[in-house]
Formats: sequence, structure tokens, C-alpha cells
Amino acid sequence: MLRVLIGLAAVVLMSGHLQAREKGIRLWNLTTATISSFQLSPAGTDSWGPNQTLNDKDKEVDHDERLRLVDIAPGRYDAKVGYANGRSCLVRNLELKANAVFSIADADLKQCNR
Repeated sequence: MLRVLIGLAAVVLMSGHLQAREKGIRLWNLTTATISSFQLSPAGTDSWGPNQTLNDKDKEVDHDERLRLVDIAPGRYDAKVGYANGRSCLVRNLELKANAVFSIADADLKQCNR
């Protein structure tokens, strides 16, 4: 019985350690401006999810800052990137991988409204 309890405790500790190592999907802002809005939609659907920048401590993603995305599964997505000056752009067909960082740079921005 003691062996079983020790084994269960080891499994619980290991699973907690593995979860701590998982960093989730993260956006790396390599654009030249601070992002004030970042929404994702499954590729080709224009069904935009919530503003992910609201998950950041200051509600923005500065140049060279990373943002952990919340409730996003790995897959292909389109992104809507917004800036405080009202400009917004699209980035199409991003591949988001589990526990990985993806970046967006100025060259990736398309269909900007300003």
C-alpha cells in the first residue's frame, strides 16, 4: 500500500512539473509598433475570437514582447492585428504549434485599413 501511495505521489509531482514546463502558444511581436488588439480566426472563416492582448498585464504587446495566448488550440489561423492609432491589418494562414512561439513582423501584415 505504501508503494502505491509513493507511486501516486510521484506521478502527481511529475505531471505538475510537466505542466509548468509547457509554455503554451505565444505570439512574438516583431512589428515596429505596439499591438493593442490581436484576434484569431480559424483560417479562412473570419470568425474572430476575443482580443488576446487583454490577457497581457498592460493590455498591449510592445515590439519584441511575447504574449501567451489563452484558449487557443494548435492549428491554422488568420490574425487581425490592431494598433492604438486605429490601424488594423490581417495576417493569413498562420501555423500555431503547441508550446511554441510564432512571430509577426511588418512584412506579414496585409490588407491594412490605413
